[in-house]
Amino acid sequence: MQIKPILSALRRHKAGTVLIALQIALTLAIVCNALYIIHQRLAHIAEPTGVDEPNLFAMANLWGEQYTKEQAAAKVQQDLATLRQLPSVADATPTDGYPLRGGGWDNFITMKPDQTAKTTDASVYVGDEHFLRTLGLKLIAGRDFNAGEVQNMGLRESTIPPVTIISKTLADRLFPNGDALGKSFYSMSSTPTTIIGIVDTLHRQDVSTWSAPYTGQSLIWPLRLAQPLGVFYVVRAKPGQLADAMREAPKALYAENRMRMFPAKDGLVNYQQIREEAFERDRGMAILMGIICAVLLAITAAGIVGLTSFWVGQRRRQIGVRRALGATHRDILHYFLTENLLISLGGIAIGTLLAFGLNLWLVKTFSLGFLPLTYVLGGMVTLVLLGQGAVFAPALRASRVPPIEATRPA
Repeated sequence: MQIKPILSALRRHKAGTVLIALQIALTLAIVCNALYIIHQRLAHIAEPTGVDEPNLFAMANLWGEQYTKEQAAAKVQQDLATLRQLPSVADATPTDGYPLRGGGWDNFITMKPDQTAKTTDASVYVGDEHFLRTLGLKLIAGRDFNAGEVQNMGLRESTIPPVTIISKTLADRLFPNGDALGKSFYSMSSTPTTIIGIVDTLHRQDVSTWSAPYTGQSLIWPLRLAQPLGVFYVVRAKPGQLADAMREAPKALYAENRMRMFPAKDGLVNYQQIREEAFERDRGMAILMGIICAVLLAITAAGIVGLTSFWVGQRRRQIGVRRALGATHRDILHYFLTENLLISLGGIAIGTLLAFGLNLWLVKTFSLGFLPLTYVLGGMVTLVLLGQGAVFAPALRASRVPPIEATRPA
C-alpha cells in the first residue's frame, strides 16, 4: 500500500481529517489522566488500616450532663468495665478517634526542640493499655503501654507523655536506619517523647488529599480521655459476633446511665460504614472519571465511523474505478484502514503532548502525581485499536463497491 496517494486524499479533506485528529488527541489526553486518577483513587480506597476491621465498631458517647475531669475518668472506667464484661466483646478502649474517621488530632514532628521547620507530620491517637489489643494492631518491636503509664486527659489539656508507640512508616521516616526503638522526638513541644514500641501499620484518621504525603504516619500516646461531655469508645467484638456486640453494647451502657446519648454521626458505626463514608468522594470521583472515559471513547469511535462512512459515500465512483482497474476487496479495505491509522497517529502525537501538559497542570493545581508513561502508551494502543475497529465496518462496505460504479455519472 502506497502512502502518497492516501496523504494526497487526506489533503483534499483537511477539515474532516483535522477534526478527527484533534478529537483523538483530546480523548487521549483526558482518558490517560482520568485513568490515572481512577487508579490513584482505587489505591487510596484499598489502603490497609492495620486494625481488625471485620470485628471493630466505634461509639461516640455523650454523657447527657457535664462532669469534672475526675468524674468523667471514673465514668469511662465504669463504662469500659461494662463493655469488657459483655460475652460478645473481646476488648474496648477510649480514644479520640480511629483510622479513616476523618479530621482528628494532628501534630508536626521535629527532631530537636528548637527546630522551626517540621520533619514530618503524624496523626495522633490516644488510648489506654488496651488500645493495641482492642484495635488488633500488630506490635513488631518494643512493648505495649502498661497501666501506670496511662494518664487522664481533660478537656483543652495539652499533655505530652514521655513515651509513645509509633507506626513503622513513621519510624522509617524519622529513623531511616531502622533504629527508632528507644529514640526520642518532639511533637510541637519542648518535651521529648521516647519510642517504646512500633506497630506494623496504623492508618491516619484523615484521608484528605493534603495528608497523602504522610500516609501511614501515626503515633499513640498513653492518655485516657476524661472529657466532661463524652468520649469515643472503640470496641472489638469476638470473631463472628460483631452484630451481637453492636446490639448489646448500647443497651449495657444505657443501663449504666439513662442520660447518655449516642449522636447520629459516629454514634454506632462498624468499619464497613466507616470505609464507605471515608472514601465516598474517592469512589464518586472514580465512577465519574470512568463515565467520562467511556463517553469520550464512544464519541471518538462514532466520529470515526461517521466521517469514514461519509467519505465512502463521496468516493463510490473513485472506488469503482479502482475496482475496475483491478483493485481487490482487500486493497480497498487496507486503503481505508491505513488512512485511519495515519489520522490516528497524527492525533496521538498531539494528544501525547496534551496529556503531559494536562498532567502538569493537575500536579500543580491538585497535587496529583506525575503521569506514568505506561498510561500514555496504553492510551495510544487503545485509541489505535479503537480507530481501526471503528473504521472497519465502513471500510468493509467500501470494499464491496462493485466496478460498475465507475460508469455512473459523477
